[in-house]
Amino acid sequence: MTLPKNRLSLAIVLAISSAGVSAEGYKLFEQSVSSMGNAYAGRGAQITDATLVYSNPAALTALDGAQVVGGLNLISAKTNYRHASAQSANGQSVVGRTEGANSLNELVPFVFYANQLSEQLSWGIGFYVPFGLSSDYQDDFVGRYFADETAVQVLSLQPAIGYQLNERWSVGAGISINHAEGTLSKYKDHSGLCELGAASTNAIFGAAIYNGAYCNSHFEVAGSDIAFGYTLGIHGEPLPGTRLALTWHSAVRYTLKGNSVISNTPITGASVAGNPNYLVVAPNLPAIDLNTGKLAANNSLVEASQLALTTPASAAFSLDQQLTAAWSVQFSAAWTQWSKFQSIDIISTDANPSISLSTQQSANLNSGGYIGYIPQYWRNSWSLAVGATYAYRPDLTLKTGVAFDQNPISQHHKSARIPTDDRVWLTVGANWQVNDKLSLDLAYGYMFSGDVSVNEREYNVQDQPLYHSGYQGQYSNKGQLLAVQANYRF
Repeated sequence: MTLPKNRLSLAIVLAISSAGVSAEGYKLFEQSVSSMGNAYAGRGAQITDATLVYSNPAALTALDGAQVVGGLNLISAKTNYRHASAQSANGQSVVGRTEGANSLNELVPFVFYANQLSEQLSWGIGFYVPFGLSSDYQDDFVGRYFADETAVQVLSLQPAIGYQLNERWSVGAGISINHAEGTLSKYKDHSGLCELGAASTNAIFGAAIYNGAYCNSHFEVAGSDIAFGYTLGIHGEPLPGTRLALTWHSAVRYTLKGNSVISNTPITGASVAGNPNYLVVAPNLPAIDLNTGKLAANNSLVEASQLALTTPASAAFSLDQQLTAAWSVQFSAAWTQWSKFQSIDIISTDANPSISLSTQQSANLNSGGYIGYIPQYWRNSWSLAVGATYAYRPDLTLKTGVAFDQNPISQHHKSARIPTDDRVWLTVGANWQVNDKLSLDLAYGYMFSGDVSVNEREYNVQDQPLYHSGYQGQYSNKGQLLAVQANYRF
């Protein structure tokens, strides 16, 4: 019997919820509460605080003295699914939960420090989370053969410098050290052995040999890596009250190394031919374990594996325009190079393979060493944001903004792991100057998104559909974000 390929979705690329809170794809913006109040409009152009280490290191030259910034983002996200249905590899209907929700409450921290080295040169360092994704379905989810748990995160540490060219323009750069890790899992569909049921299976074999362990066959892959990236920035004030910024965050290339583990896999007759402990009915059917009298299964198979992953490059233009002494408006347009993400390829690196002995076969993934494959073919995307800032009084500034994030995933490639669509964010925020050294930023955001239809299939490495397996479902997403940031100037 051939085994269906491991259905691996983009979750292994790297928080924070399949609802895509404040993110396009799996890219996160939660590194600055002072910018969040304006829906990140004007980010990198506004002269805010030490979070400019990430937003735009060129603008560090406009900060006075040393300061440290720390913040927390509380993300509350919910993805509802309904009218869900699935088919096994042999075309049988999968029995399971057809409606439910994935809920997530997560804290995302950041901390930055900045200081001046001279009148022209400034520096800073920051710790933050630039990419993330997380979701977890119930074990009885009808689409469990396509998605179960997803948990991926990138943590970054970035030192940066800014240099003032003249009274109007500055440039800056940073080098980031990034640690990516992730775990993803799903239940395994062994050509419908579970859906066939005890009565039908026993009737086919003429004996009570059904093995219920096949219904709990579970696949999990985990990996991690460390890689470097860079940030470039330009900041200028060509006219009094008009601040401009252009920033570039590089792509970062990882090779996530770890193990692929699968439990309760069938032992086919061909693999144990001549072994006195098994009864072989046919080479392509599960053998019968003579010790248990049931269909034979491996308790666990482990195979070293790796995944090449590139988090995308992005470019952003921002404007901060002062209108009056109290009022200013902000604008940002950001482009992300998601088109580099074409597929997920889980490749064996094990000298003694076990899982890929089946999954690489011509009837399955049809490529040597492959444990998992899924086409993605994402598209480059844009994010747009506008905001307004009002200095209500000397110690209190009020902010608001609206942002649009374009979804990079085409309808054909939407999946149960990332069932997202274009989204709109509305935010409000405030900065309170507590005293001459300490200030606080608060912000709240609410996300709107359209309904999403998912219709998944499995494919081999040549992008040809495999088996009769499939998953269909309707999704709706919503998210809220509450964030606080403390700023201390020495």
